[in-house]
Amino acid sequence: MAKSNKKSKKKLIIFGSLGLLVVIFIVIALVSGGKEEIIMVQTEKVEKRDITQTVTATGQIDPEFKVLITPEVTGEIIELPVKEGDKVKKGDLLIRIKGDQYKAQKERLEASLKSSEATLKIREAERNRLTLEFERVKELHKKTLVSDSELETAESNFLTSRASYEQAEANVLQSQAQLREVLEILYKTTIYAPMNGTITQLNVELSERVLGSGFSQGTNIMTVANLSNMEAVVEVDENDVVQVSLGDTATIKVDAFGDREFMGVITEIGNSAQQVGFGTQEQVVNFEVKIKLLDMDENLRPGMSCNADIETETVFEVISVPIQSVTARENVGDSDKNQNNDEENTNEKKKGKSEKKNDVKKNRKGPTEVVFLVESGTVKMVEVKTGISDDNYIEIKEGLEDSVEVVSGSYKAISRELEDGSKVKVEEKRKGGRNRHE
Repeated sequence: MAKSNKKSKKKLIIFGSLGLLVVIFIVIALVSGGKEEIIMVQTEKVEKRDITQTVTATGQIDPEFKVLITPEVTGEIIELPVKEGDKVKKGDLLIRIKGDQYKAQKERLEASLKSSEATLKIREAERNRLTLEFERVKELHKKTLVSDSELETAESNFLTSRASYEQAEANVLQSQAQLREVLEILYKTTIYAPMNGTITQLNVELSERVLGSGFSQGTNIMTVANLSNMEAVVEVDENDVVQVSLGDTATIKVDAFGDREFMGVITEIGNSAQQVGFGTQEQVVNFEVKIKLLDMDENLRPGMSCNADIETETVFEVISVPIQSVTARENVGDSDKNQNNDEENTNEKKKGKSEKKNDVKKNRKGPTEVVFLVESGTVKMVEVKTGISDDNYIEIKEGLEDSVEVVSGSYKAISRELEDGSKVKVEEKRKGGRNRHE
């Protein structure tokens, strides 16, 4: 009996404690639910600033003027007096290709030309003789001293000799043309520097066999470039390239030069797109843009990677706010219509399904850009019209005046928590960097 009483007392204590905890939790929930949430925010004063809109792109450094050397004849390299990195002048020997077969053709065609010229002289002498003979027979025929058949024979011989002479003359011209062609090919076995520059790339070695351009594209032997004029060749996204114009200035950072900045100007904008990953989710469409470097350094080398910030537009002394201060909200301005919701809902019930869909589309309002102003511990949501932006600030064309306080943080508060009339507490930064609450 005593044991039963003890167990009953334990149960009463346990259940009593649990009940008390439940009551405490309910009271806490009721008390905290009655309090209005105060959101911590940071603010910044609206000011007039100069804003420069930029387009960022990546690419590499390249010579502004370069020539890819490709042979026009096929053969073995028998002379290669340059190496990569050498400086050359226009007219310097770059490479010589073995041309023995072309020399043999040249000698054969020279002999053929001499033979054709000799034949031409024979045909010329014969033509001259038969021309005089024909003239003499014509005079005798006028005096009726020769018959018609003799005149016809003399004329036929004359015409035949003239045709033979013309054929011999054509053979000479043909032999001359063939010899010029072989001489041109033989001349192309030797390649000279087309300009002053540097051998930036050498792809062949001595005794290697190369293919002429008659065989597909031919062998890319070497590249001669003028390193005194360099440019940045960057790829700009299709959405940004429409903002870029010829003559726009740019700031280029070359990875190898750390934080050093090179100034440049846009000289060329590609017309054809360069697509990567076509037909996949990773598809990217870029356009090639060339930026002439105005600052030069002898240590710049072709192929160095770089980043470019292209300045596409600048506005001066415009009202601006931090970029993070602007957010989007749905159906801004509809709160004043809430009092008519019951009446509208009643009327909507009487409409057909198709009419309801049309009304929803008609009344639906897309996202609107807004900022939040701090006034006496609460925020006011203000619709704005924005312009261009830089890395930190965005232009406000309509909706704000100078010197008002706008909410600049936190991102969570601006994007999700704040509504028109929300209570806030401003969190300011001390000089040491710590925050204090007002």
